[in-house]
Amino acid sequence: MTNQPTEIAIVGGGMVGGALALGLAQHGFAVTVIEHAEPAPFVADSQPDVRISAISAASVSLLKGLGVWDAVQAMRCHPYRRLETWEWETAHVVFDAAELKLPLLGYMVENTVLQQALWQALEAHPKVTLRVPGSLIALHRHDDLQELELKGGEVIRAKLVIGADGANSQVRQMAGIGVHAWQYAQSCMLISVQCENDPGDSTWQQFTPDGPRAFLPLFDNWASLVWYDSPARIRQLQNMNMAQLQAEIAKHFPSRLGYVTPLAAGAFPLTRRHALQYVQPGLALVGDAAHTIHPLAGQGSESWLS
Repeated sequence: MTNQPTEIAIVGGGMVGGALALGLAQHGFAVTVIEHAEPAPFVADSQPDVRISAISAASVSLLKGLGVWDAVQAMRCHPYRRLETWEWETAHVVFDAAELKLPLLGYMVENTVLQQALWQALEAHPKVTLRVPGSLIALHRHDDLQELELKGGEVIRAKLVIGADGANSQVRQMAGIGVHAWQYAQSCMLISVQCENDPGDSTWQQFTPDGPRAFLPLFDNWASLVWYDSPARIRQLQNMNMAQLQAEIAKHFPSRLGYVTPLAAGAFPLTRRHALQYVQPGLALVGDAAHTIHPLAGQGSESWLS
């Protein structure tokens, strides 16, 4: 059994854990990141990830400060300059970059691209130690230090442990922190589609009695559709082949969408989860380990970048 000291140990090297680790390292802290696996390498001609983050210009500035925005742009992202939302056709809310005298409102970025850009920066930073593959099996507080035991016998001693390991956080569970949780009466389907026409630089969202329908333009002729509906309806959509799903999209999305071809889809239930404590002596929870709420309430990339 080896014993490795560090100032801060972060369990979880995704978007939240990666960004936090990089920011702390840039401020001079020695950081160890424990992650199950490296992010998949970027493949330029691959289909887009179904998980897309819409990030604002302010968040781009933060990513520039972390030194990762150039890497994101070297892979792929897509600017959006117009955002529109409506429930009734006679009442639209529109934010237009030109009217606001801004070059753009933000960018659509695949989560895998953000993760890869952050990981590359972590690998290159002298204050960051990566433990990958790394699996936490025990967590104990000893004197003024936290001891993290990893699969394989390594023990990491840290002044501070940060749980950035997602909604089913091991750190939270091992620290004995309970959660208050309930299911929303909705699930969400994310669909990667190819558009017959240029998707442009406008993103929009229509509110319907069954749930919102959203359109996110991506690179080339790709776009992402977001379909909120009852869990039973989303399960029904999941069981369809792509031709059947295409027909349902044509029926239930606004006509402005045009002709699209779905090529990949994923779905997840919407759950509100709130940790009963965010901090303990020598321990903190961040991101989904601390709380998850409905995506429409802002629990996306804008939340963890703030």
